[in-house]
Amino acid sequence: MTALRRVRHDALTTQDVAELRTLFDAEYGAAHGDWDPDAPYGYAPADVHIIAGDGRALGHVGYQRRTIRVGDRMVTVAGTGGMLVGPQARGSGLGMRLLAELQAAMRASRDIEFGYLGCAPAAAPFYVRAGWVRVHVAERHVSRSDGTHVWEAPGAPILVCAAAREVDEWPSGDVDLQGRPW
Repeated sequence: MTALRRVRHDALTTQDVAELRTLFDAEYGAAHGDWDPDAPYGYAPADVHIIAGDGRALGHVGYQRRTIRVGDRMVTVAGTGGMLVGPQARGSGLGMRLLAELQAAMRASRDIEFGYLGCAPAAAPFYVRAGWVRVHVAERHVSRSDGTHVWEAPGAPILVCAAAREVDEWPSGDVDLQGRPW
């Protein structure tokens, strides 16, 4: 079975970075250029990485701890991104294992209230199967391309999962990510 490792961003080795760069650039390099661990394709970087591998990175997901505004409340989330399983491991259940380990890491931190992510519409059912719940909110964030503030109308897939709090405790109201998306 492919091993999973939790690695803090500041503990990534040169080898980890090289393997992740190979994984991400094979998938996205032609369209988005070289992967940078500190600004991956303009998204916010992860604080914690879950890396799947058997001597090379076969999959990855990460999160960044951040306090965001939801309605009139400040909420601490694990902003989730960088979910990728390499072609050679797709269909093996590795993606679900990565998400389960990610959720365990969130819960172990104890100060993270919820997991939070935005995704492409086609990816939403995958996250729902992994226990994430879709919320219908408008979202404000800093643009990946030019640093301006952007409001996204409700409709794009935004999902949350339980960490220190249950999903039914997610507050009502629009979301301000207070930074770039993940």
